[in-house]
Parts: sequence; structure tokens; C-alpha cells
Amino acid sequence: MGKYIIFKAESMSASGWEERRLSHTEAFTSILAEHYDSSNSPLPDPGYRLREYHLVSKFADKQFPDASTHSRIGDWEVARVEEYTSEIPNHDFEAVVICYCRYSPVTTPLEPMPEIEVSQELQEV
Repeated sequence: MGKYIIFKAESMSASGWEERRLSHTEAFTSILAEHYDSSNSPLPDPGYRLREYHLVSKFADKQFPDASTHSRIGDWEVARVEEYTSEIPNHDFEAVVICYCRYSPVTTPLEPMPEIEVSQELQEV
């Protein structure tokens, strides 16, 4: 069992709409990111910030040219959290969590991502 965590902009008309994109498609939306969490980690608290991922071309790996090379603490900050638990037997998630975020720009440094490790089995394919 796990939690489905949705990070969503507080309001469709809130400032920062230009930055309101789905992390994996870059499409404009009120949903900023979604995570499937099967750990026992605590839920994000107000003040938690999403990470942004960037590709700096001079650091790109030739084997994975489109992979992110750097990340930084992002401009979207969790303002409030709502958790909805399931009472249905054999459900997919124990809870659906919505983290409402506000756009609160910060200046944070880009940090290098760890190198991508490929298992020996995948290298032989």
C-alpha cells in the first residue's frame, strides 16, 4: 500500500502561472507534480518545497543526453496539506494526499545530480 501525493497550485489565478507546469510533460496545469510513496515517510509539511530539475548541456551524459544533470530547491512551497484515507477493502492507495502550494520564488543554487548508474545486465542488452 502507499500514498498518492498530488502537489497542486492553491489557485488557478495565483501568481506564478507561467511556472505552473507538470514536471514530466511541461504542460500548463494546476497540478505541479505527483508522487507515489510506498515508504513510511511522513507527509510533506507546510513550508516543504518541490525540487526543480534542469539539464545543463555541458554536463550531459552521452548515454543519456536528455537526463537532468542538476536540481535545485524550487519556487513552489506547500501551504497546506489535506489527506483522504480509503475505507474500501483492497484499495490501490491507503491515502490520497493533496499538497496545496503557493508560488514563492527563491534563489537557490543548482546542485549536481548523482551520475546515472546502469546495471551490468542492462549494459549487455
